[in-house]
Amino acid sequence: MCPAENRPAHLEPSELGTKDWDKLYTNEISNHAADPSDVGTVWFDDSDAEAKMVDFLCDLADADADADAGSGALTKPATSLLDLGCGNGSLLFALRDEDWTGRALGVDYSPQSVALARQVAASKDSTADAVEFREWDIIGGPTDAVLDGAQRGGWDVVLDKGTFDAISLSDEHDAHGRRPCEGYRARVLRLVRRGGLFLVTSCNWTEEELTTWFAHGGERPSAAGEDGGLEVAGRVQYRTFSFGGAKGQTISTMCFKKI
Repeated sequence: MCPAENRPAHLEPSELGTKDWDKLYTNEISNHAADPSDVGTVWFDDSDAEAKMVDFLCDLADADADADAGSGALTKPATSLLDLGCGNGSLLFALRDEDWTGRALGVDYSPQSVALARQVAASKDSTADAVEFREWDIIGGPTDAVLDGAQRGGWDVVLDKGTFDAISLSDEHDAHGRRPCEGYRARVLRLVRRGGLFLVTSCNWTEEELTTWFAHGGERPSAAGEDGGLEVAGRVQYRTFSFGGAKGQTISTMCFKKI
């Protein structure tokens, strides 16, 4: 967890942090049943974030192959993928379309989200059918529910496209008065294998703020740290804009490596 004095200021709570996602996904299940081409909401589609995340991982895999990076390298046939807050599963399907054929699991706390993702998978080819979907609470669910099989020691790549955003907008508090976003980094750390990657996309946090949340500003953990730490391993470039003399972008995607 980021020390309070180093942590970015909390976002103001919003309906998106407490939204009844089951209602949305129930509607999208009906829409997809009537029209299989309607797969529902693809978050950050207006920024082409999904395609950019996929391209970023493909570039890493190509670079590892060119460098003969050894057993820790990303390879499309073997890399395991865990999508936190998978929604309709579109990100994992997009990776399948680019021949990422290792184990892929999408998790979401909304049972209707999982039902939609499975329904979309069933309407696709057999490659998409191989994607797993499971109902799981990212904040409160037991981690051994997703740390199983060959991934008992963690996943090669953990993905987040908007989930940290939604969690950051929740106004819930635990027994210690902490909001859910304050414990998210620790949850992610347990899910990523040593040397694995966490790729997160946000429209609410800047690159610098994401770095503060997840990498402690680049500070390395002590050797005794059981779950290690995260360090910046890359970023996705988006179109920038200028306003009032300042330059920025509407969305941020950062890649962190577990050390």
